[in-house]
Amino acid sequence: MQGYFEQEKENMLQLLERIVNINSGSYQKAGVDKVGDILINEFEQLGFIAEVHDVLDKGNNIVLKHKEATNPSILLIGHIDTVFPAGTVEKRPFSMEGDYAKGPGVFDMKASHVMTLYALKYLISQNNDAYKNVIIIINTDEEIGSITSRELIEATAKTVDHVLIMEPADLDGNVVNGRKGGGKFFVKIYGKSAHSGVAPEKGASAIQELALKIVKLHELTKLEGIHVNVGLVSGGQSVNTIAPFAEAGIDLRFETQEQGEFAQSKIVEICSYTETSDTRIELNGGITRPAWKIEEKKNDLLFVLKEAASELQLDLGTRYSGGGSDGNFTGNMGIPTVDGLGPRGGNAHQDDEFMVISSLSERGQLLVKVLNKLTKQKVRESFKIETNTF
Repeated sequence: MQGYFEQEKENMLQLLERIVNINSGSYQKAGVDKVGDILINEFEQLGFIAEVHDVLDKGNNIVLKHKEATNPSILLIGHIDTVFPAGTVEKRPFSMEGDYAKGPGVFDMKASHVMTLYALKYLISQNNDAYKNVIIIINTDEEIGSITSRELIEATAKTVDHVLIMEPADLDGNVVNGRKGGGKFFVKIYGKSAHSGVAPEKGASAIQELALKIVKLHELTKLEGIHVNVGLVSGGQSVNTIAPFAEAGIDLRFETQEQGEFAQSKIVEICSYTETSDTRIELNGGITRPAWKIEEKKNDLLFVLKEAASELQLDLGTRYSGGGSDGNFTGNMGIPTVDGLGPRGGNAHQDDEFMVISSLSERGQLLVKVLNKLTKQKVRESFKIETNTF
């Protein structure tokens, strides 16, 4: 198996370069769909059938299943959108230096798609029926909360026994078995403009009111398991004008659903009134990802992964992440889920993002073993049911 991945290394890197060198930020529909079309073509050559779910203003979501598949029990999920603005590829295209590959989205998470494709190619080359036991969702808006793809993910997840989230691993190769929940809120404050020197008493500062709200919102971080961050702020008309408008973007993270719902109620309460005369406030948004947390000893899927890693002489660690992913949805639904199955690397969402090239083989082999083990487990369980029925 290792020899196969080494043999295909150049082909993997060529495909990776091709899709990394396409600007595919979440709101760049043309670029996202171009990446999707390339992957559809690659999977179709393996006998997979693509079901495309059209989205008007964002990339089309894709479901892939082999033409010989019947009732696949494993769902693989990965996204092809990135956080980078249009023009990023032109400034810093795909490059390689030693064992590192660089470029926008190379780590988070275009390398995962290449690795997944070649893991399935290997299974097919070995006549291993595990490739018939997977269904794949390639979604296009994970970086902005999986707005268009959440319903598809949850509906598909209900039909399977296990979910593998193909988000990248960290540099140490740890997988993720829990993530904080999250929410996004947007507040707009309307005031009244006036000349700040001639007649300041005629104005009502929206910026002043927003400042008061920011202090109260950040105070919520003192509550257990809750973190609130006002990460975007804008407003005002000119330096010598009482600000008639101000707005902010608020990020919420929480460890349990109860904490999240409580924090949301407090955010709504804080933004339900104003303290500055003649100002008005509007709040939109809410919880976008539920919390997902499970004790390691209760995660049977994780046991299968660790067993597979041990056979490859890999030390597979786990971590709990403050960042969200599509694993929040399936994990919260109670479907056995493990996240972070992709290649190793680091600095996601940054200009110096990188992926460890050798981990394409390492993690690809791990995926092959896991798919094989879960498929054999399905066959054994089916046999038991048939035997007991007989």
